[in-house]
Amino acid sequence: MAGQLDILIEGCRKGDPGSQEKLYRQFSAAMYGVSLQYASSEEDALDILQDGFVKVFHKIGQVKDPKAFPGWIRRVMINTALEKYRSQVAVDRLDDSPQAMQQQVTDDVLDALNAGVLVEMIRELPPRYRMVFNLYAIEGFNHQEVARMLKISEGTSKSNLSRARAILQEKVKKLYGEEHFR
Repeated sequence: MAGQLDILIEGCRKGDPGSQEKLYRQFSAAMYGVSLQYASSEEDALDILQDGFVKVFHKIGQVKDPKAFPGWIRRVMINTALEKYRSQVAVDRLDDSPQAMQQQVTDDVLDALNAGVLVEMIRELPPRYRMVFNLYAIEGFNHQEVARMLKISEGTSKSNLSRARAILQEKVKKLYGEEHFR
């Protein structure tokens, strides 16, 4: 596969439409999943995907090692999503206290909570909370990195994450009932 990817990347560097189509087909499903994490709707996710692939084909010359391509393309999609929401949503500093409820969910709720339900709950978060939650909890960036990417303070990143978790916890409580929390 690494050899095939080398060939596709080289073809894309030369602007070959066939190589671009093959690369798109190979990575579009996974990158749609990434886009969907940051989008508020499927339509927004498709816009992010399209804009992201335009950037991929424009900047593919930056890829030095084809083994690093999957991580690189993921980063392009995340940055595309962040740019879209930076231009649409003012990521305000919140005056909320970062004190979120720290209850634990029982195992039966965790078993019942499938990935599709969780993704939908995350997608329903307000954009500023969704961005921080995805970058921190899903992508694994620390608060300093999240703050730099979103152009907010670390305190705002922490506060937004805390609020996102509290909102998600309330959604789970409504869906599965209060009795499943300790």
